[in-house]
Amino acid sequence: MTLTLHRGSTPLLVSMPHVGTQIPEALRPAFVERALATEDTDWFLDRLYGFARGLGASLLVPQMSRYVIDLNRPSDNQPMYPGQNNTELCPTRAFTGEPLYRPGCAPNAQEIGTRVERHWQPYHDALQQELQRIRAEHGHAVLFDAHSIKGELPWLFDGALPDLNLGTVSGTSCAPSLRDGLAAVLGAQSRFSFVIDGRFKGGYITRQYGRPTQGVHAVQLEKSWRTYMDEAPPYRWDDARAAELTPLLRGLVQAMIDWRPA
Repeated sequence: MTLTLHRGSTPLLVSMPHVGTQIPEALRPAFVERALATEDTDWFLDRLYGFARGLGASLLVPQMSRYVIDLNRPSDNQPMYPGQNNTELCPTRAFTGEPLYRPGCAPNAQEIGTRVERHWQPYHDALQQELQRIRAEHGHAVLFDAHSIKGELPWLFDGALPDLNLGTVSGTSCAPSLRDGLAAVLGAQSRFSFVIDGRFKGGYITRQYGRPTQGVHAVQLEKSWRTYMDEAPPYRWDDARAAELTPLLRGLVQAMIDWRPA
């Protein structure tokens, strides 16, 4: 299996498409040595959101690294942010802009198709089926796409990201009342900086599955690593910082569980 799915009892599904760190042995010789450390992983999110399981949320967690295939990109490889630096469906560059593959070893169209079939499609099949199950049981579904990233990456964006970056595709991927409710949770605290629909408005998963008129409401949260871990190798979890962040994340998750369409 390339993923694990925990089925919960509430309307919420938490997706963590970039938490995986595995690179299959057969593919490893093609990558540069640095790439094998999978530095652009959304580190420790399954640990950070471990509490969500106890609250009744469903959790979908992949095993493969985003360097193998990016589950938050469309399978036709269209860029998420036209006019800006982007990483591809099967990324060839790290977030620093440096190559991931040895010369001449980047995946061709056939290899990309194989990765889509083996890794991308099963994740999206599981995601869609779980959303359908939740909607059938509860009348609606909330999809929370969870991410994290280094706070400063000049190849991808200018300056430093806010601590928390909530994306609703400019208000189109969920009901306004859900967006407003999450904004209120963020606004009720002053420890962490935040923005709504800034640089990270929502990737493919939020855009593809957020269909409020069809009863599926999707939001993305991109966190800066500095809020819960060390941003320099070896990327260690920080107990003190994580303990400060967790109550806010719990508040956001609980708000998504408790929310009901008007």
